[in-house]
Amino acid sequence: MPLHIALTDPDALRERCDVSGVRTADTEPAYEPGAVIPVGSWRPITHAAARALTAPTGTPAGTLVEIVRPPLPAGGSLDDLALPLGGEQVQYIGQALAKPHMLTTTDNYRDGRLIGLHLDNWDKLTYKDKPSGRRRLALNLGPGTRYLILGALDAQAVCRAVHPNDYAQRYPHTDDYRTYAADGHALHVIRIRLAPGEGYIAPTEYLLHDGSTEDQEASAVAFWLGHWQSGNLPSLI
Repeated sequence: MPLHIALTDPDALRERCDVSGVRTADTEPAYEPGAVIPVGSWRPITHAAARALTAPTGTPAGTLVEIVRPPLPAGGSLDDLALPLGGEQVQYIGQALAKPHMLTTTDNYRDGRLIGLHLDNWDKLTYKDKPSGRRRLALNLGPGTRYLILGALDAQAVCRAVHPNDYAQRYPHTDDYRTYAADGHALHVIRIRLAPGEGYIAPTEYLLHDGSTEDQEASAVAFWLGHWQSGNLPSLI
């Protein structure tokens, strides 16, 4: 299932959303070889594109992207913020600080090189089960604005394209997207602007993604994993 966003106002999405293509990193020393990164030259999405991204009625919650404003806990504890939304199954996975002006933000902890746009693999799911993974709740803690970048093509579709003979036995992986892009297939990504206090719930096990502070100041973000029901948090779009 392709990228679908829960929204009721396409113009509100267009106001904070741009689109670009991707390329694979080659000689950039900051990136892993073959990492998938936006080509830049971001352009506004069209009315037709915003409508196409709108989630149809009945879209499974596990594959849905929501742009939200999470409520801050009364006591200020980030550990407890998500518990009322998902019960004990919610997992707080910590915070990440992004430096200013980063095209993408996630690095490989082993050597510090940026991994580019990627799939999460917390749940280690097979091809068949990939849409059932936990979604990630993120809250921009500021002080700067940041972006969520999302790929328009889901992990199952890319896995089928790269492994046509045995995709059903595979575990869809970031490497599939790297192969897909390196083979010259077109892949569009969108970036969604998130001010401090804003956030998202997204199927990061299922959609190519990363954060970005391109042309922005530094910001921190907090993360949780859970099987969130759709519509639990106030939507910004």
